[in-house]
Amino acid sequence: MLRLTGELHQKIGREVIELEANALSALAEMIGEDFSAVVGEILGCQQRVIVSGIGKSGHIARKVAATLAATGTPANFVHAGEAAHGDAGMVMPGDLLLVFSNSGDTAELQPLCHYARRIGCRLVGVSRNPDSLLMRMADLGLQLPDVPEACSVSLAPTTSATMMLALGDALAVAVMRSRGLSGHDIRALHPGGEIGHRLRSVADVMHAGDRLPLVAADTPMTSVLMTMTEKRLGMTGVVDGEQRLVGIITDGDLRRRAPDLMRCTAADIMTPDPKTIPRGALIDEALAMMRAHLITVLFVVDEDAPLAPLGAVQIFDIAAPPQPIG
Repeated sequence: MLRLTGELHQKIGREVIELEANALSALAEMIGEDFSAVVGEILGCQQRVIVSGIGKSGHIARKVAATLAATGTPANFVHAGEAAHGDAGMVMPGDLLLVFSNSGDTAELQPLCHYARRIGCRLVGVSRNPDSLLMRMADLGLQLPDVPEACSVSLAPTTSATMMLALGDALAVAVMRSRGLSGHDIRALHPGGEIGHRLRSVADVMHAGDRLPLVAADTPMTSVLMTMTEKRLGMTGVVDGEQRLVGIITDGDLRRRAPDLMRCTAADIMTPDPKTIPRGALIDEALAMMRAHLITVLFVVDEDAPLAPLGAVQIFDIAAPPQPIG
């Protein structure tokens, strides 16, 4: 076995990444009317996009199907080999079949493609070889640049798989933007995990009702301290006689005014005009606002009543997704 030095390992690693990056640049240059036509085909599909492939292209096809589904396009993966043994029944009239194959002549693809055409499905092929059987059968084709694989004998799917993955992402994002999906739409498709957490609104996680510490501006500091201790948020909002938010008192404010604290009222200690955020804002927006202003808490307000505090959200509530119990 040939033993390579660590320095040579690093050189090979850089060469592979540079080769694949160059291939992606070549792929970007080839994006044109054919790409737009495929995006239009996906947007016009009234059923599902069925994504298929074999071998490494099959692994990529599975990921592309998942990305399409996660960005608002109903999609399923069907293994081309299994399709010849009954899984073709997962493809229905009106579906759009999107097939990935580097050579385009892989025999296992043919039964699924023939079946799809027979029941009236439109076929989109993705291949390096424009003269392959897949591309000749396809209603629309997307050609990959004819660049070498990154492996030393240019056979193992490496560069080609990277290009297929990027092309699948490009299709999914172009379709998503054409549909005009918002963060709230994507949130509905990602109810769990970190993405689901980041796409929740601040109203979902805010401290509200009896958990929200609020005191009047003329409240003595002894009572302010009792409120802060009871609510356990390390701060309290200060409101005027019409229950409008006029200030905030934090643990830091207490330490800074410690010598004469008990002779003061809430109005004497508070920091005026605390930062607020609308109840419909996403957690990501709240995090960005906290970081921009170097603060750890925001009061949540209604867009129609921006001075009336509905709740409060702290950086500890939103900086990381909730951990599973047990």
